[in-house]
Amino acid sequence: MARTASLSGFPEWLPEERLVELHVLDTLRRVFELHGFSSIETRAVETVGQLLRKGEIDKEVYGLSRLQDDEGADSASHKGDPHALALHFDLTVPFARYVVENAGYLAFPFRRYQIQKVWRGERPQEGRAREFTQADIDIVGDGELPFRYDVEIALVIAEALSALPIPDFLLRINNRKLAEGFYNGIGLTDTAGVLRSIDKLEKIGPAKVAELLKTELGATDEQAQSALKLASIRTGDTSFVAQVRALGVSNELLEEGLAELEQVIAAAVQRAPGRVVADLSIARGLDYYTGTVVETILVGHEQLGSICSGGRYDALASKGNRKFPGVGLSIGVTRLVSRILSQELAKATRSVPTAVLVALNSDDSWGAAQDVAAELRGRGIATEVAAKAEKFGKQIKYADRRGIPFVWFTDDDGKHQVKDIRSGEQVDADPAIWAPAAEDLHVRVLKA
Repeated sequence: MARTASLSGFPEWLPEERLVELHVLDTLRRVFELHGFSSIETRAVETVGQLLRKGEIDKEVYGLSRLQDDEGADSASHKGDPHALALHFDLTVPFARYVVENAGYLAFPFRRYQIQKVWRGERPQEGRAREFTQADIDIVGDGELPFRYDVEIALVIAEALSALPIPDFLLRINNRKLAEGFYNGIGLTDTAGVLRSIDKLEKIGPAKVAELLKTELGATDEQAQSALKLASIRTGDTSFVAQVRALGVSNELLEEGLAELEQVIAAAVQRAPGRVVADLSIARGLDYYTGTVVETILVGHEQLGSICSGGRYDALASKGNRKFPGVGLSIGVTRLVSRILSQELAKATRSVPTAVLVALNSDDSWGAAQDVAAELRGRGIATEVAAKAEKFGKQIKYADRRGIPFVWFTDDDGKHQVKDIRSGEQVDADPAIWAPAAEDLHVRVLKA
């Protein structure tokens, strides 16, 4: 893992660590594109009013201003100004704005993936940074979005995470309609407040959540216990439906949510067995979710928190009477990579992309060495040329220090040889046809 950063919360990887991160990003990109998602990138800056439309996250948003304000401007007044600029804290809110502004140019349902940095003013710790990379996929409709996309999104993410060098994981899925319908059915009308309290269940425990429900939301002891009973239901199949109905609560919205969650879990049992559970404690703190909600844990690394989360949002994006419902999930790439590196869950096979160093016989041979390097690069073999004609032993040591596996030699008669400095084997070679073994051609990231 990289040395302690001079500025906490803003991680910087060493070259071999960056190779691991690039492998994660390339893998996600490949899986997303296999499923027909198009890449977009939105600006890093939004207006404060845009960012704070939904959800209580204002304490974590970084405002943006010039060091030298215009004469007479009061920078402190920017705090309450909805037109002031701030760095985005996630990719969903900027994406909603992007859809509204570009609706006339997009084909719906619009499938996008977006891999970008975001910023949050959190207390830095493992798994939580102030600047970090997210990888999002979303499907957005115009006016309506069939529920089947909720199922598809979960399956795509399960496939993407399965392709990464990480331990087993679990997608924990709930449905806000189910939860809100249940709370209404037992007489708790401030459903957003109940969801916020239930969202703290794993941090503070059931007794303190029950106390919150009673003191802050006026719940009776019976209502608080009913809410906790719902949150305790967790199944790897659709048996949660019967368990919810056994609690004896009747509500139309509850039934709608039950039916939706049943569809997601039934499909996952068939297509991603062992990867998905119905977990009715999952609430998601942001207010814009309206149906399916998802959080994902690494098995054995639960203290890391959710590595992938999101859900259905039906009212986040709108333009007049035109609504753009969507469903999406976001992978915390930096959180994942931090854990991969700190626990040595995977490593790059070498620390640089270079496969071959072309050695110099003399300073006059630099031009000929560049010709060899160009021929190798033309066939997709990453190649460097030595800068100085030092003793061959020093040039080999340089390659070893850099992590370059092969050194190329050309004698005064134009005869070529290549040496595998790991085994010591040296063979005749032709730059027009020689290639390293497939496992040495490119850097690979291997799961421990």
